[in-house]
Amino acid sequence: MNFQLSDLLIRIIKAILYSAFGATIVLVTGFVFYLNKQTDLQVWHHAELDEEFTVDSELTDFTEYRVLEERLFQQLDDLVYKKVPVNQHSEISRYQHGSLSDPTQKHKNWNRSFVLLAKSPTASVLLLHGMSDSPYSLRHIGQQLNKAGVEVLGLRLPGHGTAPSGLTNITWQDMAASVQLAVQHLAKKNADAPIYIMGYSNGAALAVHYALKTLEQNHLPKVQRVVILSPAIGVTSVAAFAIWQARLGRILGLQKLAWNAILPEYDPYKYNSFAVNAGNVVYELTNEIQKKISILGNNNQLNALPPILAFSSVVDATVVTSALVHGLFERLPIGGHELVLFDINHQSYIKSLMKWDPTNMIHILQADKNKHFTLTMVSNKDKQAVHLYTLIPQNDQPIHSVLGLQWPHNLYSLAHVSLPFSENDPIYGYHPDADHSVLQLGNIALRGEKGVLQISGTEMMRLRWNPFYPYIESKVFDFFNLTENVNYPIKSQK
Repeated sequence: MNFQLSDLLIRIIKAILYSAFGATIVLVTGFVFYLNKQTDLQVWHHAELDEEFTVDSELTDFTEYRVLEERLFQQLDDLVYKKVPVNQHSEISRYQHGSLSDPTQKHKNWNRSFVLLAKSPTASVLLLHGMSDSPYSLRHIGQQLNKAGVEVLGLRLPGHGTAPSGLTNITWQDMAASVQLAVQHLAKKNADAPIYIMGYSNGAALAVHYALKTLEQNHLPKVQRVVILSPAIGVTSVAAFAIWQARLGRILGLQKLAWNAILPEYDPYKYNSFAVNAGNVVYELTNEIQKKISILGNNNQLNALPPILAFSSVVDATVVTSALVHGLFERLPIGGHELVLFDINHQSYIKSLMKWDPTNMIHILQADKNKHFTLTMVSNKDKQAVHLYTLIPQNDQPIHSVLGLQWPHNLYSLAHVSLPFSENDPIYGYHPDADHSVLQLGNIALRGEKGVLQISGTEMMRLRWNPFYPYIESKVFDFFNLTENVNYPIKSQK
């Protein structure tokens, strides 16, 4: 009897395993079929730009990086612009010379690294853009800093500013190596000036990574302060498995599986298509940051970390906002660090339609009496006017002040991509009376039947500009001790 039960149990387990295996095969096959039905890949998805910088390029300084970059953009013109079939030319194609989205027709192509010189600079600032982005995203604040006597280097990170194919093979080590070259350049050129780093999204992660690295390697030039916008300090665990999609595609010979999104390229300064490898790179970089924080924390070395000022929206579809708190700020000792969180618009008439209300998360964070960092909430609570609520370590009473700005009535929150851009940005700003001489991506309102456009309605509705950008800029100038060099009308009032 026992033998029969044991045999029956074995057969049941086998049946379950075979069923599970079969179901997995069906799901994987369906998933692959679905992904392979994406739009066909174009020239800019296939182009192999081998003049790109990598960690193995053996360059010795940033000047050589610029020389290599010049060859890279010539290669881009030869292998992409000149290879696009005539029947694919479009008035809004990024890769058609003379189109509304052609970055090469501008006086300055902000996809490239740029340097804004200053006579006897008071400081040097390195600007680091986000994944699939370009130096354009931080060029405005770079220009403002330069007017205040700061020398600015806007670095084009490897794989960016050219064609989406550049994201299929990059590594976080490539980008980290380019950051090190840029900092060493600033340190050598302006030896007596302090060095600051400002990073956006993945560039923020690279900024934090470099600052941590200087605590391990004393020969590296130190940075005095770090500013991070929409920082990619934590991403969802799904990113860890995404790379297997690309690997499966290589095994099956299905190149489309190397892409999470295959879209028309109409944005002059950001790729619309997104490679699976790019998400994996961010995931690996965030893991590396966590490892460094753990090692340095165990060795009591985090006290030497330069002060960090971070700005983030409490709702962010790209990175995990709570990971910024738990993965970075809560792990740091007291050291002049500050986190600025932009709340949702509590006056928004569609608040009841939102999937998630961050109020509980905010209350928990504010109630923590053991914070080692300053927390500033930008919130309108139940009124239209925006207020600041600042909690300083070891101080139970928040400092309340009025920002002097208001939420536009039709916006319910900020977005990951909106923080670095002002309302007046020529590409991503809000221009209801635009002259249409360039493609206005900050105010797209295409209406018609659903399911017609390749671009999703949710993507078009994503906010591309920040109504509180003046506050960010003034806060950065305060943090960099540059307020004597510039006059800002946006000041908080107690």
